[in-house]
Amino acid sequence: MIEVTSRDNPLLKSIRRLVQDANAYRKQGHIWLEGDHLCRAALERGVQPLQVVLTPGVWSSDPVAWREWSDKVVVVSDALFATLSGLESPAQMGFLLDYTPALSLDSQAATVILDRVQDAGNVGSILRSASAFGFKQVLALKGTAALWSAKVLRAGMGAHFGMHLVEGASLEQVAQLSVPVITTSSHQGPFLHELLFHGRLPTACAWAFGHEGQGVSSELMAMAQSQVRIAQPGGEESLNVASAAAICLQASSMAALSPKA
Repeated sequence: MIEVTSRDNPLLKSIRRLVQDANAYRKQGHIWLEGDHLCRAALERGVQPLQVVLTPGVWSSDPVAWREWSDKVVVVSDALFATLSGLESPAQMGFLLDYTPALSLDSQAATVILDRVQDAGNVGSILRSASAFGFKQVLALKGTAALWSAKVLRAGMGAHFGMHLVEGASLEQVAQLSVPVITTSSHQGPFLHELLFHGRLPTACAWAFGHEGQGVSSELMAMAQSQVRIAQPGGEESLNVASAAAICLQASSMAALSPKA
């Protein structure tokens, strides 16, 4: 265990950059996880932390366990840990992880395509839904919020560690997918619930979700094999992209479980 007392310690300065700059992990090659839930989610997926950072109270609660997680354990005061936190109530523990970008893709995998989805909360929520409903690959096209930023990690609640995430993906990579690409539309295409009821929803596909205001680009829309609508009997014009994604991905998981599949 190493106790750090200086705010200007190089490790702590590096972590602050990861918290403050959504793209810093790409430059540094490191990811910062804050909080017990995210850290344990990483451990459960076999992720080995480079550094464990704890407050004295957390360290003293189980020093044997912390040493088992990493041979590099740093203890900082509560006040110093607060300077590393992006939360109103700092979580008092965090992991520094190695980051290696994924370049290749699985052409046959059930996939989520994110087309310039910019809100970190929406992106994290979609990743969480994708993981819950069996979609293990995500292609994030250029312009999408940084998948491994602190805000997206918090919203994803650990979903990242069970998925294959490709950032900065291109339409050429989308074209490599052998599963059908499906997009949503507010005004054309069959209704999602009807496709599900009649057994016509593909059990393996790539759902494409677009920019919060502009939707899916015309270029990606042209690559889609089909468009579907989500029934909204309440009369709203559109749904939040994360809500729409959850509905579509859950429908696909139901299609896969259906005896008709």
